[in-house]
Amino acid sequence: MACTSCSTSDGGAPKGCKNNGTCGTDSCNKLTIFDWLANMALPTGEAPFDCVEVRFKNGRKEFYRNVEKLTLSIGDIVATEASPGHDIGIVTLTGELVKIQMKKKGANHLSNEVPKIYRKASQKDIDIWSNARDKEEPMKVRARELAIAHKLEMKISDIEFQGDGSKATFYYTANDRIDFRLLIKDFAKEFSTRIEMKQVGFRQEAARLGGIGSCGRELCCSTWLTDFRSVNTSAARYQQLSLNPQKLAGQCGKLKCCLNYELDTYMDALQGFPDFDTKLVTEKGTAVCQKQDIFKGLMWFAYTDNYANWHLLKIEQVKEIMAENKLKNKVSSLEDYAVETVAEPEQHFNNAMGQESLTRFDQPKKKNKKKKRKPGEGATANAGGNNQARPNSNASSNNQPKGNPNRGGSEQGGGNPNANAGANRGGERTGTPRPAGEPGATNAERKPNNPNRNRNRNRPNNNRDRNEPKP
Repeated sequence: MACTSCSTSDGGAPKGCKNNGTCGTDSCNKLTIFDWLANMALPTGEAPFDCVEVRFKNGRKEFYRNVEKLTLSIGDIVATEASPGHDIGIVTLTGELVKIQMKKKGANHLSNEVPKIYRKASQKDIDIWSNARDKEEPMKVRARELAIAHKLEMKISDIEFQGDGSKATFYYTANDRIDFRLLIKDFAKEFSTRIEMKQVGFRQEAARLGGIGSCGRELCCSTWLTDFRSVNTSAARYQQLSLNPQKLAGQCGKLKCCLNYELDTYMDALQGFPDFDTKLVTEKGTAVCQKQDIFKGLMWFAYTDNYANWHLLKIEQVKEIMAENKLKNKVSSLEDYAVETVAEPEQHFNNAMGQESLTRFDQPKKKNKKKKRKPGEGATANAGGNNQARPNSNASSNNQPKGNPNRGGSEQGGGNPNANAGANRGGERTGTPRPAGEPGATNAERKPNNPNRNRNRNRPNNNRDRNEPKP
């Protein structure tokens, strides 16, 4: 954290702004300069530099003159001169480094046009400033709706309120010139404040909003990059990158600025390489260059009649063949100069620490799914299984008959009425099915016995007795 008010607690969350890693005044580390002269005292009799650097929303910085000789340090909230009214910002740099930054950005510290710092912000100023900042996000949504209603091809990317809340600056991007005179009237009527429109480029928009690049780090334009140089596709060609617009474009939609970082190194390395359009004349035919490896100093050539077969050559060998061709001599073939490539051994995963396989969760476990049986097969299978078990149980029941007094059966007939039916099932398994009502029908053909069917047969019917008329 750059400001002292955002000191972290034990859990890592900031104490001051409590905004989970982002400063309440929006991004402490955006275009921050380290003051390496902070611990050094000035020479005797030397007055401190009277200008300071103040940061506003989304990395906008301005230089102001400390005419009141206030004791300012990094992180102080001050009220600065604005037109009209005053603005609220945070001091980001003081001392002699401000003079270097003003010289770097072309600002004259001796000029009378440098705005002034009024005072340190009071609590009332901070409350008005924070309330104005809270209005910016819902106002941006409404402003985009009004721009769409006017059918203007523009994008309102950000809104910044002045510290006293008297003016709102709308930042927008557009490809062409936009006539937004009617839109400003609607803005003034809708928001009841002074409106100012500023057009910014796509790179400036990305620098103001910030974000994470494809490398995993914060955007260079929002952290340290201040000058935007032009980037061409030739920078990608010299570095032998695939011309894929999705990979070469940044968050702003333009080519990435980092393509220029290593371009000079590649250009110096390519000075010792033959041209990519070099053609080698041999007795087997003409060969053209297909690929270059700048770091290893290798080039791949292929014959014009066989582009699928590449031959690897070193730069010295290519220059030697070019020297022979310059003397109008043909070499026998590229195979005589080709470098033998040795296949590198594949590195497999070594379970040296006794760890489990890394692919143990790749293949899901197979589930045992039960096969669905056809309706006819299930009935016959159950009938067959019951036919094997029930005769033994019936036989045991015939040896030890038990009478049922409730049913009124005799001891000779047996208490089990299904005993004879169970005995007959064995011989009628393959016969034609009989109706359920016939005595010779099997249990599979009969209706299932309900043990509770005859429970209330011998009980007196009290309801019937109640319904009969009394004598």
